[in-house]
Amino acid sequence: MAETIDLSMFVTRDAAGTAHMDLAVEGVGCASCIHKIENGLIQTPGIVKARVNFTDRRLAVDWREGELTAGEVIQALERIGYQAHPFQAARLESDEAEHARWLLKCLALAGFAAMNIMLLSVSVWSGNVSDMTQETRDFFHWLSALIALPAAAYAGQPFFQSALRAIRTRQVNMDVPISIGVVLALGMSLFETASHAEHAYFDSAIMLLFFLLCGRYLDHAMRRKTRAAAGNLAALKAEVAHRFSSDSEIVMVPVAALRPGDRLLVRPGERMPADGVVLSGASEIDESLVTGETARRPVTSGATVYAGSMNFSGALTVRVTVAGAGTLIDEVQRLLDKAIEQKSKVVRLTDRAARLYAPVVHATAAITVLGWLAAGASAHDAIVTGIAVLIITCPCALALAIPAVQVVASGALFRAGVILNAGDAIERLAEVDTIVFDKTGTLTLPEPRVANAAAVDPGMLECAARLALSSRHPLAAALAREAHQKTPYEGAKEEAGHGVRAEIDGMEACLGSPTFCGVNVPPTDEPGTSIIVYAHAGHSAIFEIRQKLRPDAAVAAKALAALGLELHILSGDRPAAVAPVAAALGISAWQASLRPADKIAAIEALKAEGRRVLMVGDGLNDAPSLAAAHVSLSPISAADITQAQADAVFLGERLTPVWEAVTTARRARRLMMQNLWLAVIYNAIAVPIAMAGYVTPLIAAAAMSGSSILVTLNALRARRRGRPRQAVSSPMRSALQARPS
Repeated sequence: MAETIDLSMFVTRDAAGTAHMDLAVEGVGCASCIHKIENGLIQTPGIVKARVNFTDRRLAVDWREGELTAGEVIQALERIGYQAHPFQAARLESDEAEHARWLLKCLALAGFAAMNIMLLSVSVWSGNVSDMTQETRDFFHWLSALIALPAAAYAGQPFFQSALRAIRTRQVNMDVPISIGVVLALGMSLFETASHAEHAYFDSAIMLLFFLLCGRYLDHAMRRKTRAAAGNLAALKAEVAHRFSSDSEIVMVPVAALRPGDRLLVRPGERMPADGVVLSGASEIDESLVTGETARRPVTSGATVYAGSMNFSGALTVRVTVAGAGTLIDEVQRLLDKAIEQKSKVVRLTDRAARLYAPVVHATAAITVLGWLAAGASAHDAIVTGIAVLIITCPCALALAIPAVQVVASGALFRAGVILNAGDAIERLAEVDTIVFDKTGTLTLPEPRVANAAAVDPGMLECAARLALSSRHPLAAALAREAHQKTPYEGAKEEAGHGVRAEIDGMEACLGSPTFCGVNVPPTDEPGTSIIVYAHAGHSAIFEIRQKLRPDAAVAAKALAALGLELHILSGDRPAAVAPVAAALGISAWQASLRPADKIAAIEALKAEGRRVLMVGDGLNDAPSLAAAHVSLSPISAADITQAQADAVFLGERLTPVWEAVTTARRARRLMMQNLWLAVIYNAIAVPIAMAGYVTPLIAAAAMSGSSILVTLNALRARRRGRPRQAVSSPMRSALQARPS
C-alpha cells in the first residue's frame, strides 16, 4: 500500500489569500536547472512566486489559494521534469547521505571495471601486432563487454538521468553529449565485437565515466559539507524561554510561543531567546556572533538585547519587543537565503560552453552520417564514420578543461593556506576588482592580545599570565595566552568583576582592575585598549589588551592594492575601533556600526557600479554579506555558519593568503580559457578529417585521449604560485621604508 502525505500540514497562508510551501527538489545540479524550474512554474496560472535555494535544493513557492492546491503545484513541477516532496531538514540530510553513498558506489564500480578492461585491452593491442588468433581476440572483447555493459549501466546513471531530465525539458547540459558518446561507443563496440572486428572501445567509455565520476563525487561532497555547516545557525537560537506568567511565577515555554510584551528571565549562561529591552538586572553579554562587536557589552535597565546573544554574569529581566521570525538572527537567515538565491543563478563557464558545444557536435555527426549515405556508402560505414566524429569530439577535453585547472589550482591554494568550499570559486576570484574586509577577526586577530608584552619584564609577564589562568574574564584569557607554563597557581581565588588573588613566593599577588590591585594607571590615548594590572611584592605591571592587526595585514593590503584592487572596510564595530585600523592599512573607504542589512546594502551599491566584490569576513553578521558578494573568503577562526557561506577559508594568522587566492585564481582563469581554446582548435582540426572518413574509431579514441592529455598538462602550470615571496617583498620594503624610525 503506497504511503500518502498530507501536504496541507506543510502549507502556510497569509491574510491576502496566498499559500506558501517549501519543497525539496531532486536533480537540481546547476544554474540552468534553477532557471528552468523558476521560469516553468511562474508560467503556471495561479503561481505567484517561485525561488530556488541552490545550497539546500529548496524551492519556496507561493500561489493563490483557491486556484491551485499543493498537490497541483508538485504536479506542475513534475511536468517540468523534477520530482519534489515537502522540505524537511532531517530528510534532506538523509537523502544527501544516501546520494553520496550511491555516487561512491558508481565511482568504485567504474574504477574496478576500467582497470580490468584496460588489462584486457592491452592484451588485445599486443596481440594485434603479433600472432593473436581471431578467436582469442573475440574472447577478450566479449569479456570486456561482459564487464563494461553492466558497469556502464550502473555507474553511468548520474549522467544518464541528468541527460534525460534535460532532454525532457528540451534543454542541453554537459551530461547530454557525455551520455550519447558513452552509449554510442559501447553500442558500436558491441557491434564490432559481434562482427569479429579488430578494435572495440569499451575501455575508452568506462575510463571517461571513471574520471568524470571523480569530479562529480568531490563536487557533491563539497556542497554537502557546506549545507551541514550552514545548519549550525540553529544552534544560536534558544529552544525554550523562561516567561513570567505572573509577578512571582515563571513558566518554561517554547520560543515559538513568545509574543511582544512578554517578560522573560534570562539567567547567566543562557542565550537571549528573542529581541528585547532589559527591564531590570545588570550583566555582560557577548554579541560577537550577532553584531560583530568583540567586547562584552555591559547591560542594565533600558538596554536593547538581541536573540542569540550570550548572557554571562547576571540574571536579566527582559521585555520582548520582537519574537519569532522578526528577530535579528532571523533577519540574518533571510538575508542569507536571498543572497544565496541570487548567487545560485550565476551560470558556470562549463555550462555556458556546453550550451554551444553539444548542439554543434550532434548536428555535425548527423550531417556526417547523412552525407556518407547520400554518397553511396553502406549504412555500417556511414554510422561508423558518424560515431568516429562523436568520439573524436567527445567532450572529454572540454569536460576536463576547467576541472583539471581547478584541481591543480586548488592544490596550489591549499599549500598557500586556502581551502576552497565552492567548485567555481576560482572562476569568480579571478574576476574581482574590489575587496571588502570586515575588521574584527579578519583584519585583526580573532582574539585580543597583550599589545605591550615586549615592554614588560619577562618574569612578571610569566607570573601574571599564570595567575590569569585562574580567571574566566576575557581580559585575563588574553593575558593567559602569554604563559609558557600552563599550570595555574594553587589556592588562587577570583572575586567576580574585580580580579584574582594568589600567594606567590610567600607574598600575595593580585591581577585585575587598577582599583583591585591598588595601582594608579594613567589614561591611554590608544582607542579600543583595555587595561589589566598585576601587582606583587611592591612591583606592578600594566598590560594593554586590545585587538592586534594580523602580522602581515599592512603588507597584504599594499600587495592587494598593487594588483589594482580597491579596498574597503565594512564593520559592525564602533567607529573609534575601526578608524585606527583603516589608517594603519591605508584604506580610506570604511564604515562602522553596520548591521547585516547595512553591509549587504553597501555591497549591492558597489555591485550596482559594476564592481565584482570579494568579501572577507568572519562573524555571523558577515554571513549574508559573504553570500551576497561575487565571491567570499573567511578565516578558519570564523563562526561555522560564516565558514559555510564563504567560497574559501584561509588558515593561520596571516592575511597574505587573500593575495595568494586572487593571484592564483587569475592565473588559473587564464589557463581555463587556454584549455577551452585548445579544445576548440583540436575539434576544428579533427572534425573535418573525421567527417572525411580518414579517421577510424580507434584513431579517434587516441586523438580524444591526446587532447585530454594536452589539456591536463597545460592545467599543471597552475601549480606555480607566482613567486609569492618575491611579489610581496616589494610592498614589504615600501612598508618598512614608510615606518617611522
